[in-house]
Amino acid sequence: MVHREPGVPLGVVLHLLRFEVVAGERGEHVAGRGDMNRHRPPDVSGATRLVGLLGWPVEQSLSPRMHNAAFAAAGLDWLYVPLPTPPEELEPALAGLLALGFAGANITAPHKLAAARLCGARTGSVNTIALRDGQIQASSTDTAILDGLAAEHPVVLGDGGAAHAFLEALPHARRYSRRAAWPPDVRHADLVVNATSARDEVLADLEAGQILVDLPYPETATATAARAAGARVVPGLEVLLAQGAASFEIWIGKPAPLEAMRSALGLPAPRTSPEHEPRGASPAEGVL
Repeated sequence: MVHREPGVPLGVVLHLLRFEVVAGERGEHVAGRGDMNRHRPPDVSGATRLVGLLGWPVEQSLSPRMHNAAFAAAGLDWLYVPLPTPPEELEPALAGLLALGFAGANITAPHKLAAARLCGARTGSVNTIALRDGQIQASSTDTAILDGLAAEHPVVLGDGGAAHAFLEALPHARRYSRRAAWPPDVRHADLVVNATSARDEVLADLEAGQILVDLPYPETATATAARAAGARVVPGLEVLLAQGAASFEIWIGKPAPLEAMRSALGLPAPRTSPEHEPRGASPAEGVL
């Protein structure tokens, strides 16, 4: 269990505030509010609320771009920052978030299962925390993309934190992983969730009438093959959008500005009558 302790070590403070100040002074890229200005440090006031991304690594994540665009669109003095966190530093990093007054954080690989244990979460996997009154409120929004998707005979591929979250949301799902049953048999599945990190290997052969929720981005070989076979593919960026919108609502208490988030991710405008919408979306802002 993580507790707020007095006298947080300076090393934790420096770890949590790993902004690229020197790079900003040199005119290089610094993670800021979306893409509004990529060549100067973010506009931070004395009242700016901070939200972080704890993972290892985090360099390729699009969450800072998406959430900073959302905060700007909502007129909030909030900033989302990447916080590269080695596994051995996760517990002090969580304590440091509390000590430094962060409003919340996202948790990404490889920390989702460990964070759930450290935070005493009711779920086995955590990707979102809110920090209120000196306490960590932990939950998972990884499965927000499932809203509105039929899943009578689901299959989940993977054994990490995201796979665990989908298995909790779909307790009747069949699970395949390289550490257990493999290769996957998806012949009778209506929904297949690819929660692995594999990009270049086709993990399962889908066909028309099936749905693939493909968590990684950019698109994997599994998704490309599924689409070519006539299956419906929900790509990783739509999964990211759905879980990001749900995290925003946890932190802010209001619906997320989906249009700004979608634009920040480079996603096209939704169809007039989309087949699927992320949690909290209106038909005009529908869809990880």
